[in-house]
Amino acid sequence: MEFPNEAISEGSSQKKTGRGKIEIKRIENTTNRQVTFCKRRNGLLKKAYELSVLCDAEVALVVFSSRGRLYEYANNSVRGTIDRYKKACAASTNAESVSEANTQFYQHESSKLKRQIRDIQNLNRHILGEALSSLSLKELKNLESRLEKGLSRVRSRKHETLFADIEFMQKREMELQNHNNFLRAKIGEHERAQERQADMMGGSVCESIASESYDRNFFPAAVNLIDSNSNHQYSCQDHTALQLV
Repeated sequence: MEFPNEAISEGSSQKKTGRGKIEIKRIENTTNRQVTFCKRRNGLLKKAYELSVLCDAEVALVVFSSRGRLYEYANNSVRGTIDRYKKACAASTNAESVSEANTQFYQHESSKLKRQIRDIQNLNRHILGEALSSLSLKELKNLESRLEKGLSRVRSRKHETLFADIEFMQKREMELQNHNNFLRAKIGEHERAQERQADMMGGSVCESIASESYDRNFFPAAVNLIDSNSNHQYSCQDHTALQLV
């Protein structure tokens, strides 16, 4: 019975006393080459099996010997895995071709837009009267005719805008005049109403003054009448008193 420590010590001793690194090149000895092929093939098949089981991967292994013998392993089927591989390669190829076509298209569009921007910038400079030395006589004539057409359009648009503003101001003036006339009429009505009210207040004041003067004349007469009656009574009493005595 072997113990773990002993196994570890034996493994370490084997590693220490094992062979060194083998140079990776074709083995010239046929017997050694065949032995190495059998050992490495079995190890490769074992690793493929372990990879498919441990990692749940789809693995297909195909090996042909130097004599043409076929050795294969697949956890599903070699044909299905190969078909899947072909589809994946075709999809990646299509994706690469599509991305390459898109890249070329965008590069072409970018260069086209850059050229258009440069032409527009040059045209703006020419319209402003700059960088005219590079233009020929024909191009200068075309630029002159274009500027004249542009000026005529600008002037016509300016006149239309001015006429529209004048018409709007005239309409606004009429509206303000009508509103002013309406306000004047309202003010006149208000003034006439105030005059009528003042006339009515003046008539009532005259009546009250007349009534007050009439009452003032009446009350002294009544007082005089009362005074005369009282004096007459006093005189009568005096006469009677004298007679009685």
